[in-house]
Amino acid sequence: MRTLTIRSELRWAAAFAGLVLLVAACSSAGGGGGIYGGGAASAVASAGPAANAAPSAAASPTSSASGGGKYGAGGNDDYGSPASAAPAASSSAGVAPSGLTLAVASGAPGKFLTGDGGRTLYIFKKDSPNTSACGADCATNWPPLTVVDASAVTAGDGVTGKLSAFARADGSMQVAYGGAPLYYFAADSAAGDTNGQGIGGNWFVAAP
Repeated sequence: MRTLTIRSELRWAAAFAGLVLLVAACSSAGGGGGIYGGGAASAVASAGPAANAAPSAAASPTSSASGGGKYGAGGNDDYGSPASAAPAASSSAGVAPSGLTLAVASGAPGKFLTGDGGRTLYIFKKDSPNTSACGADCATNWPPLTVVDASAVTAGDGVTGKLSAFARADGSMQVAYGGAPLYYFAADSAAGDTNGQGIGGNWFVAAP
């Protein structure tokens, strides 16, 4: 009986030792390093950068100069074609040379007055007799016909109205025809052009 008891105890001891060795072997295979074992931790670490990579920032939209506003692209107000589309006009673009004689030309709008180089002259319906309502940016697109003195411009054949000159707000002297201030249009590039006719329902060629 004593021999059987000793043998049973030896079997339990051997079984326990085997269990200890099995646990040690599993721990060694897992590599340690936390509750999930080193292998799992390594897999997470290697996948982390790709999984957590932040998307690249989208390029911020660039603003475009659409040219909006009163004088912007596509404008069709009292001032006509935008200044950016018209030939650059200097502050003295409308100054009449000494001895300029106004003439009469014919075209689609009928007969109209012309000034220096045969350029068409216009009137502005918002003006008052001998008073201009076109200044600043308006005068860039519609350079007023100005003179050093009233004697600088004379009437040619067919010009039957009265020529006069009056002081503008900037101190320059503008020519008027029958009291109506006269202007060129900056977008007219050649003699006889009438690109400003009817713009805004307020600009018209100056009839003789």
